Order: sequence, then structure tokens, then C-alpha cells
Amino acid sequence: MVALAIIAAGLGVPTTASAAVVPAPTTATLVSSNPADATPHARDGETRAFAQVGNTVFVGGSFTQLRQTASSAWITQRYLFAYDRTTGTMSTTFLPVLDGAVNTLIAGPGGTLIVGGAFKNVNGVSRKNLVALNPSTGAIIDSWVGRSDGGTVRDLALSGNWLYVAGAFNWLNGTAHVGLGRLNATTGAIDPSFIIDATVGRHSTTSYVWTIDVAPDGDTLVVGGNFTLVNDLPRNQMALVDVSGTPTVLDWSSDKFVAPCASPATFVHYVQDVKFGGDGSWFVVGTNGGAGWPSAYCDALVRFETAARGSGQLATWVDFTGNDTITSVEVADNIIYLGGHFRWLNNPNASDKAGNGAIDRLGIAAVTPATGMPVNWNPRRSGSASMPAGTTAWGSSVPVLWRGSDGLYFGHNSDGMGDEYHGRLGMFPLAGGRTIAPKNPPSATSGNLYVSTAPGTVAKVPFDGTALGTATTVSQPAYTAAGATWRVDDRIYWSHTVAGTPTGSRIDVSLFNGGAIGSPWEASGYNDWYNPALLTGAFFLDGRLYYTRTGANSLFYRYFEIDGNYLGATEFTLPSTGQNWSGVRGMAWVNGRIVYGATDGNLRSVAFDPTAAPAAVVSGATGFVVSTATPELSWSTPSTFFSVE
Repeated sequence: MVALAIIAAGLGVPTTASAAVVPAPTTATLVSSNPADATPHARDGETRAFAQVGNTVFVGGSFTQLRQTASSAWITQRYLFAYDRTTGTMSTTFLPVLDGAVNTLIAGPGGTLIVGGAFKNVNGVSRKNLVALNPSTGAIIDSWVGRSDGGTVRDLALSGNWLYVAGAFNWLNGTAHVGLGRLNATTGAIDPSFIIDATVGRHSTTSYVWTIDVAPDGDTLVVGGNFTLVNDLPRNQMALVDVSGTPTVLDWSSDKFVAPCASPATFVHYVQDVKFGGDGSWFVVGTNGGAGWPSAYCDALVRFETAARGSGQLATWVDFTGNDTITSVEVADNIIYLGGHFRWLNNPNASDKAGNGAIDRLGIAAVTPATGMPVNWNPRRSGSASMPAGTTAWGSSVPVLWRGSDGLYFGHNSDGMGDEYHGRLGMFPLAGGRTIAPKNPPSATSGNLYVSTAPGTVAKVPFDGTALGTATTVSQPAYTAAGATWRVDDRIYWSHTVAGTPTGSRIDVSLFNGGAIGSPWEASGYNDWYNPALLTGAFFLDGRLYYTRTGANSLFYRYFEIDGNYLGATEFTLPSTGQNWSGVRGMAWVNGRIVYGATDGNLRSVAFDPTAAPAAVVSGATGFVVSTATPELSWSTPSTFFSVE
């Protein structure tokens, strides 16, 4: 994982001195990991697009044959079909005839279905690459005049009554437009005020726009594809366009899409999909490309902030797959979904294999927008033990993920999902999903500090943020061989020395509500590569585990996802001034300050602002001694934490 404005080994820092963005986790809703059983199946090609009009789901792609169930006979219906959202029954009235693949679908105004792709004729009538259809009959809506005369349509995005069109064209409605255009969604008429051209392809190839999205407020268009100039401004693979008034290319670019990845001839461009998230204040990019990072964002999921300006933009975070492709992304309900032929996430430390930190995710995954870390949702692109003859459980691509009214729809070029047969398409229903509530340490200004005084024994000390009360000794037999400890919600996480583990210690979890510390269990087997015994103090806040460690005079952090208890694979160093971290023994976050013990046994407090980076997040000048060591109580052990109870 790579973060904006923070130093990580082998990675650059921003060219501007803007404050770090530290996104806070928010309540999220996950769809079920069990695909719906009633969706129909396609036999060949791939599914590339979905749309919904009323209770009907429309499906587009490069397939040519369909069937209702695993035992049904195949029927021929090329490139586009419809089915009932509730029953899964395929429509017998919507049967348009196209002579080329469908790449993108939009439910247009007035109950229309707008179709973009690589076709020349629809229902025997010339309609090049773009057409509006009656969603009940499949008939062409003749009054809709949109055409992509000069090349294929790759993507469509609707905002209000503006229809944005992207693809490999030089003409739109008979007007010169290179890669991008904007139409009146109701009539299909060209908007002459939209003059944004994406030109000059990478590596001496023909330019095209591959993917677009519009922010929810309709003010910003994000563009990705094979180009190096947008309106003659240097914009390599990525650009932002202000569409709030007269369309204008924004002052935003990233050098991380300039360098080639593993094979420029194969991966001419590596930006595969873009989506705005939440309120449009950020967007994500999914890429392919193979080896090439850290010079380039190859085979990665990347978050950027929409309001950032200037050249040399770096991501807020990056989730590397370990050189496996991401082909689609979707953002819904504060979750980022991604699909492709990746095998792991959180995997920056290895190529084409699982490295330290790698979390198994076979071709489909969900991550949190705050950090890019996977959450505990893992259906996997895998088939059942009794797949029908002629099917394949695994393929190279998931061209589309789309959040419909009732769930997350997926299109792929294989037939297995969630250990079931789902030929080329399917849907993860919202019903049966779950809510992820963000978890953090106590936000109270006063409570109790706990510190281990002997194996199985802790001191409980009242603390009001500036001074200590009278300590009491509490027996905690489940809390032995303990190291650095951090409180989150109703539990503590702690470094536990356990014989026979890969590193000799592991991150354990115990329930805690102020009474007995519960029996520990291992947080996650995915963390076995890490040795938490090296931590000399730690606390958790907003998806990050902040810590100090043996032999270093710095404050560090890693991402830590509570939903799954996954530890980030990359260590980041935070800037500070006038602060000695090498002597820290035990830490807690209390009301915006780090309260910490030290080798001298004293307890101290210092202000902490993670958003101040790249300036110092901690200044020793803000610190003070809370309490000095006494013969009865010394704050010189890593096993310290804060709790309200």
C-alpha cells in the first residue's frame, strides 16, 4: 500500500506541500457473497454491460448464445438481451438484432435504453455504434439521433440530461470529436459546447478513451484510456474535466500513468476502469499492466482526491495485487468492489506470488474506501464441483461490475462464481448482505489507562487527560506474554508471544468491557508473516495502526482493517520533530494526543495530528510529563492501553 504525502521505502513524496488526506472509515453496506440463483447464463464471449428499466435487467456483451438454466437448451441471441429482475426469466419480446458487440448500456430518459458498442446495423438498419431502443420491444427509437460515425463506443455516462460518450471514434453525429463527446440524452443531439479531445495514443498507437465517469453533482468528468494529450495538454491515460459550465480540462495529472508497465505492446494503456465514490470527492482507478511499480501504478487499485490540483498527483492509497490485472471497479454503499484475474490484494511485496501481507482474493473483492484494504467478503471466481460440460471456472476478465437496485451485477468471461455455475453473468443480492460499522478507540476525554505490571496482572489507573488517579491492581489471567496493546471498540488487540507461530508472536484479540480480559484468539492467519513482538507501543485510529518498534526512532503506521483484522503490507513513516520515539514503551490515543510510557518509567502526553503531514504530525514542544515513575508503578512496558471502563 502506498499513501499520499507519507514516506514509504522506495517510493516518492508529493511535489506539493499539501496536507495529507486521512479518510475516515464510514458505515458501509456489503452485498451478499452468495450469488442469486435465478439469473440466466451466456455460453461464450463475455458480459460487458448492464442497465435496468423498471423491473427488467438488460445485458450486453460479446456473447452469442443464452440459456435459462444449467440444463436448458442454448438459444441464439447475440450481444444484447433482457430478463425479469425478480424471476430471472429471459424476455421473449425484447429481441433486437445487432451485428456487433455491446460495450455499454444506459437507462436513458423517458424509458429508453441507450446502447453503445462495435456494431454497424441494428434490426437491419444502419446505426453505427450508438442507438436508442424501446426497452419493451427492442425497436429502434428513430427520433433519437445519436451516432458514432467514426468508431466504436466504449463507455457511456449519464448526468442529468447529458450523455457523455467515450470510445475510439473521430466523429460523433457527423461532427469531429476525438474519443469524447456529449449528447442531449433525450434527443441524441450533439452538444457543440463540449469540445474535449483525447489524442495521441501511447507507444505510437491510435488514441481512444476506454472509461469515464461523472461525479454525482455533475460537475466533474474523469477520463481514462489510451491518450497522452487532452486538448493538447499533457494528460497521460488520465484526465479530469470541469463540466459545471463550459467544459474545461482541469489542472490535474499524475506521472504514475506515464511509464510503461511490463509489456507496452500488450498493455498499451493500463487504466481499465474509473469510478467516483461517495459524494464525488474522490475517485478510484483500476489498472492492469504487470510489473512496473513503483514508477507506475500497474496492476493496482488507486484512490485520488477530486479536489487536488497540479501535476505529479500521487494516490491517497494504492492496493497492489502482485502483478495481476484489475479490469472493473464499482463504488456503492461506501464499498469499493473490483474484479479481474487477480489472486491477491495487499500484495506489494511479491510478483506473481503471495508476498508478506497478501490476502487471498480470487478475481473479485471488496475494499474499504478509507484505506483500500480488503474487507471480509470473499466469494471467489470459482465454480462448483459439478459445472456443466463445456464451461470454465476461471477467465482473464471481469469487464463489468454494476450496482443495480437489488444488488451487485457482474459480467465475466468465464462461468464460475462463488463456487457455483454462473455462465458469463450473475448478481450478488443486497438481501443477505451486511452492514460494516466503523470501529475506533474510545473518544472520551477521560477514562482509565491500563498497564501490565506482571504476567496476568495489570494496573488500572484513572486518567482525565492530564493527570492520573489512584491505581488499582487487577488480575487478568488471560492477558499473559503480552506486548503492545491497542483498544478498538469492545476489544483489545495485543501482541502475544506464542510458541510455534511463524515469528514467535502473533496479533491476538480479546473482548474487553472493563471487566475480565477475554480469552485471546488469533486476529487473522493472514498476519502470520508479521512479528508484533517488535512493537514497543501501538494505538489504532481511523483504519491505521500507529506504532513504534525496537531499534527505530520514528513513528510508523500500517493500515489495519478491523473487518477481517488484516494488517497492511507496507510500513509508512510519519514526520515528527523534537520527539524521541526510540524510548517509547506503550502508547494510547486519548482525545487527540498520544499518551505514552518510556524506558525511564515516566508517562508523557504529546499532541498528534496525522493530517499535518508532510509537516510534522507530532512536535515534542507540545509534550508534557503526566507522571513520573514510582516504585509502585512504572510506565515502561509496551502493554499499555486506554479504555473508558
